[in-house]
Amino acid sequence: MKINKLLTKLFILSALFLASCSDDDTPQVPKGDYENGILISGEGSGAGTGSISFISNDLTTTENLIYKKVNSTELGIYLQSIAFDNERAFVVVDNANSVTVVDRYTFEEKSTITTGLNGPRYMAVVGDKGYVTNWGSTSDETDDFIAIVDLNTYDVDGTIAVGNGPERIIENNGKLYVSHKGAFGTNNIISVIDLSDNSVETITVGYKPDEIFVNGKGELVVLCGGNESWTGNETIASIVNINMSTNTEVSSLTFANGEHPSLMVLDNGILYYEVEGKVFSISEDATALSSTSIVESQGYLYGLAVKNDRIYLLDANFKDLSELNIYDLSTKNIIDTKAIALGASKIYFN
Repeated sequence: MKINKLLTKLFILSALFLASCSDDDTPQVPKGDYENGILISGEGSGAGTGSISFISNDLTTTENLIYKKVNSTELGIYLQSIAFDNERAFVVVDNANSVTVVDRYTFEEKSTITTGLNGPRYMAVVGDKGYVTNWGSTSDETDDFIAIVDLNTYDVDGTIAVGNGPERIIENNGKLYVSHKGAFGTNNIISVIDLSDNSVETITVGYKPDEIFVNGKGELVVLCGGNESWTGNETIASIVNINMSTNTEVSSLTFANGEHPSLMVLDNGILYYEVEGKVFSISEDATALSSTSIVESQGYLYGLAVKNDRIYLLDANFKDLSELNIYDLSTKNIIDTKAIALGASKIYFN
């Protein structure tokens, strides 16, 4: 009897051990062909549709026009941006007044939102709501708004009126922060929307605020490109830090006269920004801008991203394929170059 009991215990322990090993050794089933890679959105142009390219993380695979390949249709022009939640990607195409919803890993289309949008630009996802910035009619500076999308039904079920030219939008602690670059004009405000009642406050910053991030100190960091000389009212560009509790400016770094940066990213406490095709880096706590670039674009720099000790530069082409140039951040040497979407402008990590 004792031997039988011992054998039974050994059998049970062996089964549990094998089951445990089996679970640990079972490979993860891929969520789709476009998991674990880099997505590049291209605006398109008169030469062709807006599109999305995929590059695998190991840089061995490059595939263009992935949405068209999967869905046998095109997105149209101009593809402005992509937003994400855990399973979906939301592709914003401004001239088409649409947000196309796809599985972010397979790129199979789930729905397309075409009602209630007018010149959509960027989108923030908060729970089961999507908040889309809209320019409205470019001839009317008073009809700009945030469209509120129900992500269960894909219907626009409300709007929030805001100032002219809303652009980037992010959420932090129950509030939306919207930069107002000014559409085809110019503006100098950040809208702060309290999601508890959709009330709107504004913060005055430098002209043409665009890229916005929250730094490690919980401050809103804003890149203000400034008005160029051709506007007839040239203004100084700056990087502004804002206290998000008081909605007041904490500090500002100003660029030289005639310098008008258009790109900025924040990664691991370091700000990377572009001036005239050159990329510079400073600590998010820096009290001065850098005078030494770390890398320089090979063409028309239109997109910038940083991740895992690599810096990614998009050299856009609006007549043919664009180029993605990938650099080692430590050595500043180029690692690889990929031919990607027409009018490539944004980089996302999937």
